[in-house]
Amino acid sequence: MDKKSKLQAPSGMHDILPEDEQFYQKIYDTASKMADFYGFQKIDTPIVEDAELFSRGVGLTTDLIEKQMYTFKTRGGDYLALRPEFTAAVSRAYIEHGMFNMPQPVKLFTYGPLFRYERPQLGRFRQFHQIDFEAFGEGSSVIDAQIIQIFYNILKELKFKNIVIEINSIGDNQCRPYYKKLLTNYLKARENSLCSDCRRRIRENPLRVLDCKEEKCQPVKAQAPQLIDHLCEGCKTHFKQVLEFLDEIELPYRLNPYLVRGLDYYTKTVFEFFEDTDAGKNLGALVGGGRFDALIKILSGKDTPAAGGAAGVERLVQILKERSKDINPAQKNIFLAQLGELAKRKSLKLSEDFRKANIPIAESLGKDSLKTQLRAADKVGAIYALILGQKEALEESVIVRDMRTGRQDTIKMDKVVSEIKKRLGK
Repeated sequence: MDKKSKLQAPSGMHDILPEDEQFYQKIYDTASKMADFYGFQKIDTPIVEDAELFSRGVGLTTDLIEKQMYTFKTRGGDYLALRPEFTAAVSRAYIEHGMFNMPQPVKLFTYGPLFRYERPQLGRFRQFHQIDFEAFGEGSSVIDAQIIQIFYNILKELKFKNIVIEINSIGDNQCRPYYKKLLTNYLKARENSLCSDCRRRIRENPLRVLDCKEEKCQPVKAQAPQLIDHLCEGCKTHFKQVLEFLDEIELPYRLNPYLVRGLDYYTKTVFEFFEDTDAGKNLGALVGGGRFDALIKILSGKDTPAAGGAAGVERLVQILKERSKDINPAQKNIFLAQLGELAKRKSLKLSEDFRKANIPIAESLGKDSLKTQLRAADKVGAIYALILGQKEALEESVIVRDMRTGRQDTIKMDKVVSEIKKRLGK
């Protein structure tokens, strides 16, 4: 018999197994509740978009477009891309559906899979997931602060500790051109000290040098002129107001004058979130975003100010999993064991009674061995096992076994839900 190659998930893409799903769902539920409170409405955009949407919106000289985008031609000749980020896609939907005619700001929220071809590493995949918040049609600095506050609150709700917000202003088309000239001159004089990518970036987009992570480029980056020292009055005032809002709500931020983010559509405020722990430092930024006042116009819409941010779900899951290693993810307080056909039939009704009472239970309906079922009860960390045999089924009763002490009591079937509620303190 010929040996066939073992089929597995493509490199950089991964299955989300049942033990991990709980973490993803917890993040999505937390983000959804936060979106509801702050008035952000859910939107879903196609996983496949016109490739030009991203090349035009994100910037031709960015790493995302040059190296990371999955693109393909359809049989009809359309040039499409797997969605690599949310902001351009949500902006396209804002324009296409005439949302500029709605009361502004229009606040939108989404989550789902994205695709980038890059080297797989800890917390970084080729298919990954983000939660994303975008606000369109309001240029006030209070929107920047609210977006930052939302992500801070999400991380706090998820019990993240030592959260640090790095923040900067990268100006706009009034002040950035002068700074680019200044930076280009500085970098050209030190070109030999830069990596090959950064030597190319000097000509194409010098701001990208400030985003480089190569060790070789760090000394040059550290001495580069700071954009924040060359902001026009409008950008300076806007940034000062953002920081005042953050001070007012007591969020822990630090200025990073070399933070530029990796995409061309950003203007004025940019920010990233880190967790100041060993795990957090290894994973990099958990959240990133900023203001993108020029993007809607670049995509052929009306001149529309906007701000937003996104969190990498895999990175959040990685930290949540690390912290819950001692917790049995499958733990359920109640296990229902049954023996015999009549008991099986009765147990279906009993399971439904517990569901209506909002008490989760575990069971092994296909197993007939009590020993096997009690072993399964131990595995899920059950506090009580409900044992329903042929005799109990005929007598409409249930044996309630305390898995910690071994003590057993026989309870009438119609009383067992209220008895378990009492024992669990519900």
